[in-house]
Amino acid sequence: MAFFLQMLVTGIVVGSVYALVALGFVLIYKSSDAINFAQGEFLLIGTYVCLTLVASYNVPFIAALLLALAFSALLGWSVEKVVLRPFIGKPVISMIMATIGLSSVLAGIVHIIWGHETRVYPPVFSEKPLQFGEVIIAPVYAWSFVIVMIWLIIFTLFFKYSRFGIAMRATADDQQAALSMGISVKTIFAIAWAIAAIVSAVGGVLLGNINGVNSSLSLIGLKVLPVAILGGLDSIPGAIIGGIFIGIIESMTGGYLDPLVGGGLKEVIPFVILVIILMVKPYGLFGKKEIERV
Repeated sequence: MAFFLQMLVTGIVVGSVYALVALGFVLIYKSSDAINFAQGEFLLIGTYVCLTLVASYNVPFIAALLLALAFSALLGWSVEKVVLRPFIGKPVISMIMATIGLSSVLAGIVHIIWGHETRVYPPVFSEKPLQFGEVIIAPVYAWSFVIVMIWLIIFTLFFKYSRFGIAMRATADDQQAALSMGISVKTIFAIAWAIAAIVSAVGGVLLGNINGVNSSLSLIGLKVLPVAILGGLDSIPGAIIGGIFIGIIESMTGGYLDPLVGGGLKEVIPFVILVIILMVKPYGLFGKKEIERV
């Protein structure tokens, strides 16, 4: 039972980070109907910027994190304006292919600047483990979960009550109606990309503190895609629930099944679950079914 609870806690923590990163996929899809395949590179760049400030320039972690988030927001905003805005009104597949090309470009830039060696953050959180009965939790896991929950609450309040949040919801529901009400859809697109870059950077920094940082961290973007699709690409609550669900399944698979088959199943199981769910629910668990009338 202690091992089960340990795997459960690990899955919830990692899954909550997946949920935060998946939020970026959902925001971009809701605003532009496109999937951002450069999400993993946004995550990686934000993580490296924060690590460089902390390790090379001795900037306090909180200040470094805020600067990295500001840089990520600027990066997301700039990418939308310079690279993706010309594709507005074009077939969605054109924008998707542009994000694939963008992913390769950003990956090359990361390789040139930071290389492929694994780097670790200086100790940020206490290293004394927390014990709850038979379950032992590393402080980095506990703090990661708390930080993710704070960010999810902030974004929930932002979408529900802020001016820009309401405008983003209106744009997601009906772009033409939003334009008729005086909402700048182009500005909303840019804000969506900026927020997507921010949530990716937060997730990357937390995962970097847990596992270290190298170029393979960008693969989290691909791993999180099943989370977003599973919950429904247009559903923010679906991204949160899907992230925690996938995190738990992945952790349990790694703890119980990988030792039996020699490893590797943990990396595949999210995609297996995705296929099974989509066979039953093509729009995801919480996605809205689209009906087209001819």
